[in-house]
Amino acid sequence: MPETSAVPPPPAGGPGALFASGGTLVLDGGLSNQLAAQGCDLSDPLWTARLLADDPGQIQAAHRAYVRAGADVLITAGYQASHQGFARRGIGRAEASALLRRSVDLARRAAAARPGVRVAASVGPYGAVLADGSEYRGRYGLTVRELTEFHRPRIEAVAAAAPDVLALETVPDIDEAEAMLRAAAPTGLPVWLSYTIDGVSTRAGQPLSEAFALAAGRDEVVAVGVNCCAPRDVTAAVELAAATGKPAVAYPNSGERWNAAARRWEGAPAFSPALATAWQASGARLIGGCCRIGPPAITALRAALRGAA
Repeated sequence: MPETSAVPPPPAGGPGALFASGGTLVLDGGLSNQLAAQGCDLSDPLWTARLLADDPGQIQAAHRAYVRAGADVLITAGYQASHQGFARRGIGRAEASALLRRSVDLARRAAAARPGVRVAASVGPYGAVLADGSEYRGRYGLTVRELTEFHRPRIEAVAAAAPDVLALETVPDIDEAEAMLRAAAPTGLPVWLSYTIDGVSTRAGQPLSEAFALAAGRDEVVAVGVNCCAPRDVTAAVELAAATGKPAVAYPNSGERWNAAARRWEGAPAFSPALATAWQASGARLIGGCCRIGPPAITALRAALRGAA
């Protein structure tokens, strides 16, 4: 991938621009799923973020696969990226910031293949950077202030690349959600806030109604909802999210469970594009897939949503 090539500018618009076209927007699926299909080794603690430094062309190719599949929004490879994580690989702070910006630029180049495709800069939870599965537990023993200080530099870095929206995603508890929102506020960018859940609770066991209420009164939050959760939990969560008065976002995984200790997926897949019509009817305006959901499922998802419109 030639780094000297121009990066297409982001579409114009403020916080409401994400929904300017009306209707439901189709998100992409699991970036890791497509990268694995392309033969990439994701066993590194940096996960997909390793490729920002080692093989960025693979990331751009994965994004392009989702554009071809019909995604309206591409989520970047920044989920597990942080200055601390890159430092453990001997990458300095300035270069780490450049790699975080690159995550947005790669998605922007891929998005240019079809007019109107948007770019959401992924900001994953603190637990993802630990690479030990703790994003599915939360409650790391850190204060909101400490978590804010962790997230602020990485959010500032991706914000400098002008994504259309910040995807504060796979958030396991309310404290981290508050910290991420505080860190994102000075950027002036719109955000969506998406929790990982178990039933109608956050992974830390807090009621989802309380978790979603955090978004109330924050104009920069353009959508609130769930991701990286079981498909069966989405409809109830979307109904609770829609009660905030904001559009809901929903992109569950396949229904299989990640065994962090054994480093493998377990259980049977339960994701079906047909389920998305119920999420749409309940108030979801951003719908896609997370782990183990690849381009074919996104194509089928788009067809199901368009058929229900």
